[in-house]
Amino acid sequence: MKTYESCREAFPVFYYRSCTFEDTPDTLVVTYHFEVPGLSSFEPEWRFPKKDAAPADPSGNRTLRSMLFGLGMVELISYWKIACPPRVVVSAGTLTEGQIRWWKDLYYLGLGEFFHTNRIAADPDTFMEITCGCDGDEGMEMPSGAKDGCLIPVGGGKDSACTIEMLKKSGHPLKTYIINPRGATLKTVEAAGLSMKDSIHASRTLDRRMLALNREGYLNGHTPFSALVAFSSLITAYLYGLRYIALSNESSANESTVAGSTVNHQYSKSFKFEQDFHEYEKTYIRSGIFYFSMLRPLSEFQIAKYFAGATAYHDIFRSCNAGSKQDIWCGHCSKCLFVFLILSPFLSHRRLTEIFGTDMADDPGMKEDFEKLIGIQEEKPFECVGSRDEVNAAVCLAIEQMEQEGEPLPALFSWYRQQPVFASAFPKRHDYDHYYDCAHLLPEEFLHILSEECYGGTLPC
Repeated sequence: MKTYESCREAFPVFYYRSCTFEDTPDTLVVTYHFEVPGLSSFEPEWRFPKKDAAPADPSGNRTLRSMLFGLGMVELISYWKIACPPRVVVSAGTLTEGQIRWWKDLYYLGLGEFFHTNRIAADPDTFMEITCGCDGDEGMEMPSGAKDGCLIPVGGGKDSACTIEMLKKSGHPLKTYIINPRGATLKTVEAAGLSMKDSIHASRTLDRRMLALNREGYLNGHTPFSALVAFSSLITAYLYGLRYIALSNESSANESTVAGSTVNHQYSKSFKFEQDFHEYEKTYIRSGIFYFSMLRPLSEFQIAKYFAGATAYHDIFRSCNAGSKQDIWCGHCSKCLFVFLILSPFLSHRRLTEIFGTDMADDPGMKEDFEKLIGIQEEKPFECVGSRDEVNAAVCLAIEQMEQEGEPLPALFSWYRQQPVFASAFPKRHDYDHYYDCAHLLPEEFLHILSEECYGGTLPC
């Protein structure tokens, strides 16, 4: 295994050399050109379909080029982390000092898990120096002329299904956006009753040389994938003339994965990133497209409650990373366990067991993951999971319901029932019934929909 220090010494510079594109009638093909001298060059690729999009022509369109360049700035971090060169030289586009600070902040916080799991004591000021060796970007600025329409990124889990169900009531034209489609994402669109003609499928291809270097023992780990969703969905909304991008990130994503630290597996799903991206777009890209999360005021607990009523999705939604290639719930990972637990007050135990193919609450082998989710251990699982408090609330409510109905408690619930955490959490089990986070970017018309759907028309604040 290579070390952070040895890699930085051996490979001191990373180059973001260029962003090239081929604009065909059907597809905008974008290729990024990165290089670590002495190690490898890399050429990852994105393909954006143009089924009914306006002609793109990035060559004379500064607004579109700035989006494509920004997507490359996110993409580069997957290749930079192989050796973590201390200097990054950007010649694919221009960067102001403000932009450089913005990108370093994203990289540092978005790589929090990577630094933590690789035991790297990175300093936010010195872990990377970004220099820009490019002259001013020429071409016309062309803000989006869109006046209507929502683009909804779909990941195949419960959250994007909830956003779709709410926005079907908005009256806006809806298009769904999927990166590298798979069974659950496509089935979500079908279950929603939306036309597949209005589903836009982008393709992202990793450079195989990166994967080979990972196998050779170079540094590897989590990167801020949702930042890729942000920039690529902005490009897509621009190409199709859409006014809004409606994400499905909730307030629970703000909680750190490692207690008492800034290490957050979900950093690029957090409200801080949402705000930062919103401001970056408004300041440096200026397309006029509005980026926000429809579910931001909600907790995972409330989303689970809402999703429990969306029965059309119950047999097809998937959030399991371990089983993603087979499009299954693996039934043995912390993500599966979290979804099982957060839904447990709202669906019967038998129905949950049918959905996951196993009774996860009756599996003693999941005890360590269970302890992480309820906060007995300092680190939550490095997955997109809810807060410790709302998991405890969900489990307490599920236990209460099972006991009232005379059902025997499964192994994990029976163990939890005897722990001090149960005694402290049980009185607070209804804390999330009317939870509302005022820190959000929802436009008024969408906030009204959320209010009607989740709060009976009256917001708590």
